[in-house]
Amino acid sequence: MKSTVWIIVILCILTALLIGCTAQKKPEETMNTDTQEETVTKTPEMTENAAPETTTGAPSTEADPEEFAAIQPVPTLAIEAGDRIFYADLEDNSSAEAFIEQLSREPVTLELHDYGSFEKVGPLPWALPRNDETITTEPGDVILYQGDQITIYYDENTWRFTRLAKIGSVTRDELLEALGPGDVTVRMWIEWSE
Repeated sequence: MKSTVWIIVILCILTALLIGCTAQKKPEETMNTDTQEETVTKTPEMTENAAPETTTGAPSTEADPEEFAAIQPVPTLAIEAGDRIFYADLEDNSSAEAFIEQLSREPVTLELHDYGSFEKVGPLPWALPRNDETITTEPGDVILYQGDQITIYYDENTWRFTRLAKIGSVTRDELLEALGPGDVTVRMWIEWSE
């Protein structure tokens, strides 16, 4: 019981000293890292043998949400076909999120086959959640079909699909040049940018 009282008294004295010292601190050194901020300050009351007070904390969460979103890494789908690499902007749906999660673990190599003279289609090694809606595809659309197949469209088609991504500013001819007239092996992975 007496030791508990002494501990409380000592903690109260230390707290009072720290509060008193805080008002007189002059920062001498600041170090920032990606995940936390550490500030070391020395006060005139410190002795040569005393360690400086260190405070550690995460960056402020009171930042402007738009500014915070601007510094978040953005995933981009990379698709390698032959000697070409295409970059596609991912959709904002649970299918694309699951696709990003899978590809973030490791890239995937897929065998795609021509179908209907408007797409290359092939099986995924895993199923993804579906967010099907009626879509008219365009060249560059990367589509989830039936939850476990992926298609890269080089022409138009209307059906109930889930769009995963869109290769920007690509023509039918550019896609066909890279994908070829028959079967094609493609490699897909996620690249992160800020």
